[in-house]
Amino acid sequence: MNIIEVEELSKNFGQLAAVDKVSFQIDEGEIFGFLGPNGAGKTTTINMLCTLLMPSSGKAIVNGYDVVKQRSEVRRSIGLVFQEPTLDEYLTAEQNLRFHAYAYKVPKEEREKRITELLELVELSDRRKSRVRTFSGGMKRRLEIARGLLHSPRVLFLDEPTLGLDPQNRRHIWDYILALRQQNNLTIFLTTHYMDEAENSNRISIIDQGHIIALDTPDKLKDNLGGDMVTLKAEDNNSAALELKEKYGLSPAIQNGTITFSVPQGEKFLPKLMDNFQSHLLSISVRRPTLDDVFLKLTGRAIRDEEAGSKEQMKDMMRRRFGR
Repeated sequence: MNIIEVEELSKNFGQLAAVDKVSFQIDEGEIFGFLGPNGAGKTTTINMLCTLLMPSSGKAIVNGYDVVKQRSEVRRSIGLVFQEPTLDEYLTAEQNLRFHAYAYKVPKEEREKRITELLELVELSDRRKSRVRTFSGGMKRRLEIARGLLHSPRVLFLDEPTLGLDPQNRRHIWDYILALRQQNNLTIFLTTHYMDEAENSNRISIIDQGHIIALDTPDKLKDNLGGDMVTLKAEDNNSAALELKEKYGLSPAIQNGTITFSVPQGEKFLPKLMDNFQSHLLSISVRRPTLDDVFLKLTGRAIRDEEAGSKEQMKDMMRRRFGR
């Protein structure tokens, strides 16, 4: 069953087509990774799905509701966790959750029970009376996840959910996310700069210049690169790259002082290369491709070189929505 259906969705800002007729479907209970360079249309697409931005054309259905015609129903169906904190740091943990419950009209008879359950779930029960400004970054992120789940959404949007956290806190956050997904058949729509997190996705969509340029499982996206990744450094990288192209029909790329290319069965290719290569090599290595390689190949940019981008736009929309 598709819980999100997007059909030729577009958004224009004057003459600029920020999102141009994108289409995809997301299954119920799926973790769907959504990746793209800055300015690719990623945030604009998410804003339309969350009813924070009106599409110019096309159609999007979330949990059976049209994002244009049934905005209130869509909003009740989704939870949002942004990259930047949107908690009120002068309120306590439970006060932040209670404010959210009021905003989403959680019934009074369920409100306090849900707050208690979720604080226990994210292991913050003992800090429910503490002001959020005393919390660590990891604690704030856990509280935001609890807040995003308070109204029992069907879809949880996670925008860079662990950016800036240390590896231990990142792992703990993902333990919560994966447990929640399994317990509640929760659908998760994820953006992240961490490719190890993107590996948790059932499928990944890559958007660039307003278009979906790839959509598949992580393994299939990596397989589509054509084999193992070989990285080498030569005394003359330009001469070595030309030799690779002319002698072996490869398409090497030179970046940061090294040459990279992909070949099937890289470990079998290396001995043949060493026997016949004329350029003097300084170093060489082979490895399986990663999602970083996929992103670089498809967009021409390394995802870790990307900056945070236009997250403030989404935060400002949320503040206006709740009058904060």
